Amino acid sequence: MKRIIRLLFLLASLSSLYQCHGQDTKPNESYTFEKGDRNGIGKWYMGREIAHVMGFQGMGWLNRTERESEEHTTKLLENMDIQIGDTIADIGAGSGYHVFKMAAMAKKGHIYAVDIQDEMLAEMQRKKEKGRVKNVSLVKGSEKSVNLPKNSVDKALLVDVYHEFNYPIEMIASLKKALRPNGKLFLIEYRGEDDGVPIKKLHKMTQVQAVKEMEAAGLKLERNIGNLPWQHCMVFVKEQP
Repeated sequence: MKRIIRLLFLLASLSSLYQCHGQDTKPNESYTFEKGDRNGIGKWYMGREIAHVMGFQGMGWLNRTERESEEHTTKLLENMDIQIGDTIADIGAGSGYHVFKMAAMAKKGHIYAVDIQDEMLAEMQRKKEKGRVKNVSLVKGSEKSVNLPKNSVDKALLVDVYHEFNYPIEMIASLKKALRPNGKLFLIEYRGEDDGVPIKKLHKMTQVQAVKEMEAAGLKLERNIGNLPWQHCMVFVKEQP
């Protein structure tokens, strides 16, 4: 119980530490603006308020020792069925918690570690140099693009980050272009349907909401692997013409 209370307090604190860069305050056809939850930015997409981005100040929480027991991160990577030659993009890679584990699994492949924050990229660079990891490339994304080459990625991993995208339409469109024709997008989000998941409401998503937004981008749900304690593991693929 103490661990859960500590987690709730930390998430509440982190949401106020980092404001989205260059936030657009002009409404358009896709986004609306209205004051909502204190953990949100007042920008809405398809009935969902976008959450504040967790800043680099939360690096310690990303690397916490309890993460494996709380989230079963090993099981998540097993769900991805990573092959030795896979090219994988970790979008919103943070401090690289999953990046370097995937790099060891895809020894003959490549990992793109994409993040928007210089501090996160610097930490991953430090880990890359310390471990002499050759098959990881660091990529600075933007609010509207993952900045990856077209048809370059077999699998994309988004762990608890999509709900913080300031421009979800543009971001998923850019990621869709980067995915190869048979590529898979693994969308990991805390389950919004479950009040027992000790995470703030805006930092969770329901399957219904996720499917609605991904379908609008031309992606369909292949399956939702339900073997993680707190999170959805939703696998999306491109809709075929």
